[in-house]
Amino acid sequence: MAVLSQLLWAAQGITLKMDAPPNWAWGPWQGGKRTAPSAGALYPLELYVVAGNVEGLKPGVYKYKPQSHQLFEVETGDKRSELAAAAVGQKWIQSSPCVFVVGAVYSRTEVKYGERAARYAHIEVGHAVENVCLQALALDLGTTMVGAFKDDEVKKVVGMSAEEQPLAIVPVGKGTS
Repeated sequence: MAVLSQLLWAAQGITLKMDAPPNWAWGPWQGGKRTAPSAGALYPLELYVVAGNVEGLKPGVYKYKPQSHQLFEVETGDKRSELAAAAVGQKWIQSSPCVFVVGAVYSRTEVKYGERAARYAHIEVGHAVENVCLQALALDLGTTMVGAFKDDEVKKVVGMSAEEQPLAIVPVGKGTS
């Protein structure tokens, strides 16, 4: 759970809010933002965990709430095989202990950026997934980003709302040599 917690924080966690040292010419650091940059600080991303073999977490689908750094159960039971099927049969998704699914609510960014909203959300998902990949590497884990999947099937497996669009699947686990 500690490793999963660190990966979740790397993807979408809240940074510490604190004042910068007084000698910083540009004033106090505001903090309290997410670990991945977001256009206009509008945060369109939603992060799900499909857990199957995580010590201390029963198999199921969970949604991450960055404000409280907590997981909330969305679906019960191991859904990794269903997710692998939705990802055009990529069986290694099924064998990963946990899999992140990143979605976006475009309307959050559309309020400010109109038709460019989807582009900004796509850039943001790249930042968030890169953070997961870098953190996984630092923890001696293997991961990659998967983009080949059937959107409607992924939404059904993880219990996404109608306004959420799946953008990335990120399986995480120990590699073998």
